Amino acid sequence: MEQHRTIMVDGHMVHYRDEGRNNKKTVVLLHGFLQNLDVWSSYVLSYMHDFRVVTIDLPGHGHTDCFGEVHSMDLMARVVKTILDEAGVNQCVMIGHSMGGYVALAFAEKYPYSLRGLGLVNSHALSDSESHRDSRQAVCSQVQENRASYIVNFVPTLFDDHNRAALSQDIKDLQDQCLETRAEAIVAAQMGMMNRPSRIPVLQQLEVPVLFIYGKNDNRIPLEIAISQAMIPHHSEILLLDNVGHMSFIEEREYVKPRIKNFVDTCYY
Repeated sequence: MEQHRTIMVDGHMVHYRDEGRNNKKTVVLLHGFLQNLDVWSSYVLSYMHDFRVVTIDLPGHGHTDCFGEVHSMDLMARVVKTILDEAGVNQCVMIGHSMGGYVALAFAEKYPYSLRGLGLVNSHALSDSESHRDSRQAVCSQVQENRASYIVNFVPTLFDDHNRAALSQDIKDLQDQCLETRAEAIVAAQMGMMNRPSRIPVLQQLEVPVLFIYGKNDNRIPLEIAISQAMIPHHSEILLLDNVGHMSFIEEREYVKPRIKNFVDTCYY
C-alpha cells in the first residue's frame, strides 16, 4: 500500500490513504478515538482490489495536525468531505468505528447526497448523558496528569475479557498506535464528543442502507440501545457478535470483514 497523501485544510495538514483508485465502488473507513488510519490496514488490503478505499487520520490523530482546543464531529466531517472532494469521490459508503461513527453521522447530516450507505461499528446516534460528560471530563484530567498511563490502561478495556489473551499482540499494537496521540488531541476529541448533539433524526431521515455492527459484550453501548437504533432507519441491517466488546472489527475480523464487503456491494446495486 503506497497511496499516502496529504492535504491542507484551514491551514492544517491532514493525512489520508487512497487505495484502489481505479475501482468504481468507494468505501471510506473512519477510525475511533485515539486510533489512526493504520487500524484499518488489514481491511484495506482485503478490499483494495474490489473497492476504492479511503482511510483518514482524523484531526489530532495519526499524522494529522490538531485544529484547535475542540475537535467537533462537524469539524471532522468537514475535513472528511474536503478530502473526498479533493480525491474526486462524489459518493461512497462510509463506515465509522466508535468516534468515527459519530463523525460519519455528522457527515450524513451535512452531506447526505454523498452517501450510498452508512455503517456504524460499535457506535450510536445518541448525545452524551450527563454521566458520560462527567466521565469525559475525568479522562481529560487523567490525560493531563499521565497520558501514557491512561492510554495503556484504557486500550485493553475496549476488548471483551474472553479475547484479551488471544489478542494480546493486537492489544499491544493498538496501545503503541494510540500512544502516538498527543494530550491536546485527546482532550480536543473528548470535548468534541462531549458536545455532539443527538443524531437520531439523521437515522430517521436517511434514505440509504445503514449497517450496525455490535459486540454483545460492549461495555460502552448497551445491547438494548444497539437494537433499538437499528430499528430506526428505513433500511437497516445488524450484526450482533457473541463474546465481543467494543473492538468488533478486530475481535472478529473474519466475520466483520466480509460483512462490510457485502454491505458495500449491496449499496452499489
